[in-house]
Amino acid sequence: MNSKTANLGATIDNNRISGYQIMVLVLCFLVVLVDGFDTAVIGYIAPALRQEWGLQPAQLSPAFGAGLFGLMVGAFIFGPLADAYGRKKVLLVSVLIFSLGTLASAYSTSIDMLTALRFLTGIGLGGAMPTCITLSAEYSPARRRMIMVTLSYSGFTTGLALGGAVASQIIPVFGWRGVLMIGGIVPLLLLPLLAWLLPESVRFMAAHPQHADALRKVMGRITGRNDLHDVTFIEPQSPVAVRSPISQLFIENRALRTVLLWGTFFCSLFVFYLLTSWLPSILKDAGYDIAAAARIGAMVPLGGTVGAILMALLMDRVSPYRVLGLAYLGSALVIALIGFVLADAFWLGLTVFMVGFGVAGAQNGLNLLSASIYPTAARATGVSWAMANGRVGSIIGSVLGAWLIAQLGQPSVFFVVLAIPALFGSIAIFSLQRMTEKKRGPEVTVLPT
Repeated sequence: MNSKTANLGATIDNNRISGYQIMVLVLCFLVVLVDGFDTAVIGYIAPALRQEWGLQPAQLSPAFGAGLFGLMVGAFIFGPLADAYGRKKVLLVSVLIFSLGTLASAYSTSIDMLTALRFLTGIGLGGAMPTCITLSAEYSPARRRMIMVTLSYSGFTTGLALGGAVASQIIPVFGWRGVLMIGGIVPLLLLPLLAWLLPESVRFMAAHPQHADALRKVMGRITGRNDLHDVTFIEPQSPVAVRSPISQLFIENRALRTVLLWGTFFCSLFVFYLLTSWLPSILKDAGYDIAAAARIGAMVPLGGTVGAILMALLMDRVSPYRVLGLAYLGSALVIALIGFVLADAFWLGLTVFMVGFGVAGAQNGLNLLSASIYPTAARATGVSWAMANGRVGSIIGSVLGAWLIAQLGQPSVFFVVLAIPALFGSIAIFSLQRMTEKKRGPEVTVLPT
């Protein structure tokens, strides 16, 4: 590296993966894990809430919807803030908010109080996830980005599954408040570690000259070199941020891709959150006890963890659009089967696992696509706004859950109807593939260091 300037992206891509990069991904994994735990905890404690407070399913809908509405608000707010002021600052604030919100929720004395605190918790959760995805993508070399970001994001589905496992053990002994206490204390303990070890985004630092010294130190740890004191890292391929991050989602032929991406997020999270929110309650009404309902419900995120990793490996070799489109199509077929195996715990658990494999596994691929199609100046905004639009689907799905259950009556009919949005997601992905391939530009070459 003899020049006084160096291509930031090429330097990361051409170097071996360092222990420093792995540390960043592990920290993001831990944040996403507690994010997933705190996101799903309301679904796992719902049967206990109904039992203690004498609630009907419809009375739980506001608590589900408030948390997810907070997620949407947080994603809309914190994405542009992360692009403007730095990913790390936004991430620390987000973790603090959802930690305190979850901890305070353990002291709720009514469903109205819990609903308000779930909204506050959701704001923090909505800011943490897209920021972690952005950081993971920016610290991963292109040749390993898919699998490395997938492993980092798998913390979310791991956290969801862990929530079911923890709930099944804690609720019978300590009640639902014990689960929320764990969900609030653990991320608070993680916060000092993040402040100490987690670096700022390399691409954010490259775009802001005042961070040049900090960037050189980070790149020294990535490359193992100590001769970078007079090197300026740049990204020649990146456009100058002359427009707002939001406007960049719709310029340079990105408008239709953005709309299709948002539509897929909507359908995917509609299905995912309706299942994770209401499946434990449906199973309890079908005769399963609270612990068994939590364990079977945990098969959705567990399947998602396995699906995310396998799909990432496939997406490195096959068109990611084809992998995701087929995943949603297969999920639609499997979802329709759930109501017909409800009485058999083994087949039910396997079917629910396969739904998680397809829907939650494919959701990871969507996150990666949203991080890859936007420029640095709008990347956090692109990821967070795509997820925010997905949150609209999650809110509608969670709130409509009780109404759909009541209106459709038979579980077999309910799950057949639930398969429809997954099918729409498949159609949107294949449409995105066709449009993207038709307008694909020339390949970007990686410059040597």
